[in-house]
Amino acid sequence: MAIVTTISERDGSWIRIVMNAPKGNLLSVEMVRALRAAVAAHAGARGLKWLTIEGAGDEFSYGAKIQEHLPEPMQTVLPESHGLFRDLLACPVSTAALVNGRCLGGGFELALSCDDVIASADAVFGLPEIALAAFPPAAAALLPGRVGASRASRAVLTGDPMGARYWHEAGLVSIVAPQATVLEAAGDWFDRHLAPRSAVGLRYAVEASRLVLRAQVEPALDRAERIYLNGLLKTKDAVEGIQAWIEKRAPVWTGE
Repeated sequence: MAIVTTISERDGSWIRIVMNAPKGNLLSVEMVRALRAAVAAHAGARGLKWLTIEGAGDEFSYGAKIQEHLPEPMQTVLPESHGLFRDLLACPVSTAALVNGRCLGGGFELALSCDDVIASADAVFGLPEIALAAFPPAAAALLPGRVGASRASRAVLTGDPMGARYWHEAGLVSIVAPQATVLEAAGDWFDRHLAPRSAVGLRYAVEASRLVLRAQVEPALDRAERIYLNGLLKTKDAVEGIQAWIEKRAPVWTGE
């Protein structure tokens, strides 16, 4: 089965993109490229009003593949991942992440790149990169505009996972639904808000509604990417964090 599959709903006016690599639906470079291809293949379809992303199984995504976080592969992996997030920010139709279970690291960044997040009541969102002496560049660029600088800084600096209701109160999660009905809640929202509208009118409204967000996020994302690739990855601790995780041992920090 393909690593990413698509499902057409409501006569093609809603396309569901499914990450099909349970249990963790890791955002490997292979997964990221497949997601980019799926977005590109469907975003321009006539009559499309909504594009959603979800994870097969019980989890949305555990995030990036840790082995790909070493300095050499990250020179390819990070720009490719950020390309996916930029694709979603530029997508001509409204987008949403449909989140069950854990939504961590790059998976959280993927959800942040969508217009809306619809999550199960037991969903958990977190940015654990700091435990590896790293940080999530896209979240650093996207999260402040969604929930404010204070909450964003706390999430990036502590790595503490928080539930869907916390993020709903923060303004990030649009709808909190029982796990069994996330897809049903998404369908109800689509039928109420998007299905009756003109696809053409919605596309112009989507473009206009993202103007401020994109003006702020895209330069910040460029800068965060440079900080990560040209600064962080040249430090010993950043490499030690990944190596320690791979070798299943406690990291030994040198502060260098």
